[in-house]
Amino acid sequence: MDYSTIEVMVGIDMAKGDHFAQAITIDGEELFARPLANDQADIEAAIEVAAEHGTVALVIDMTASVAQLLLSVAAERDVPVAYVTGLQMRRAADLYAGTAKTDPRDAFVIADFARRNSDRLTWLKVTDELLVELRVLNGRDVDLAGDATRTINRCRDALVAVSPALERAIGSRLIQPGVRDAVAKFSTPSMLRAAGKTRIRNTIKKRSPRLAARVTEEIWEALEAQTVTLPAEEAWGQVITDLLGDLERVQARRVELGTQIEKVFLSHPLGAVLVTLCGFGPRTGARTLAEIGDPNRFENGSRLAAYAGLAPTDWRSGKSINGAFQHRGGNHRLKNAMFLAAFVASQHDPDARVYYQRKRDEGKKHNAAVICVARRRCDLVLAMLKTVTPYDPNRHRDLPIAA
Repeated sequence: MDYSTIEVMVGIDMAKGDHFAQAITIDGEELFARPLANDQADIEAAIEVAAEHGTVALVIDMTASVAQLLLSVAAERDVPVAYVTGLQMRRAADLYAGTAKTDPRDAFVIADFARRNSDRLTWLKVTDELLVELRVLNGRDVDLAGDATRTINRCRDALVAVSPALERAIGSRLIQPGVRDAVAKFSTPSMLRAAGKTRIRNTIKKRSPRLAARVTEEIWEALEAQTVTLPAEEAWGQVITDLLGDLERVQARRVELGTQIEKVFLSHPLGAVLVTLCGFGPRTGARTLAEIGDPNRFENGSRLAAYAGLAPTDWRSGKSINGAFQHRGGNHRLKNAMFLAAFVASQHDPDARVYYQRKRDEGKKHNAAVICVARRRCDLVLAMLKTVTPYDPNRHRDLPIAA
């Protein structure tokens, strides 16, 4: 669609129950401002009223689950939908009079910003069923990963309460199944001493054989470093066992979910393309694909990099030029996925490894060099997805890529 033909911008301040809509023509005429129920009939009615004044576009400030009905209704009526990021919204709001935070004001800011900056908007589409399913599964996987991290942190805190030395020895290894088994079974220093080295080692060995001997020795050194028994050791031991049981269930669910994500990802034509590029496994590739959506909405790799927050930002004032800084905005989910893929590629892909080393030789730190690799690969990823072409080093080596 030619977005330059849009004549009416309908800014919508999104909410779970009732949105608020403000319609403004491209010339600045305010058409209507009213509450908008998260209901098909009300959304359709608002579109029809706005359409009486010209070609309509909807502009929203969030793309989470609350926006799914609106996106589907808009797609059915062939109405384009644009997204104003939170950072754009905050900066735009500072340009308008008043400091009140109200739904009507936010809707007006969204609509007025959109009509003045249509070329800077991110246009959305309701993508195919597989991409929507990937986005849902990815969201659940992120939630479970957060649950696992929080549970591990609580468990480490409980371990500190019974033995700081023991927490230093095994706290960072609770992600390993064999270590979890041993700590859940012998959850206090007293229980570990009573179990003895052989039982501890055999318990760890069942699911983490490579760590068994080393971790057992480290546990024993921690036990010898602290002979005093701290208060409420038995109660803390029960808490540790309960927490590790919760962690085991979360990890098991993540394994099941990972299998489901892999199946959906590889069944999508673009998933089969993306997985051919080093660094994009099922989880990372699924997150990348779900966040990019339709690759044709990005004109080039620079637009994709800006959307992901991978494009460098210059800081200049007068004669002071401080070079390029890491951009803090963008789509963080996409940025994290691209960063992880670039990190793997910088270790295992010859071309990426050479480029990474070049950036390190220029004086960049590790993370900055990996971000440079991720930015460079935006052009490559977009070209592969647009042409539905698997990665071929000979074919893609001559592709124009930003430095």
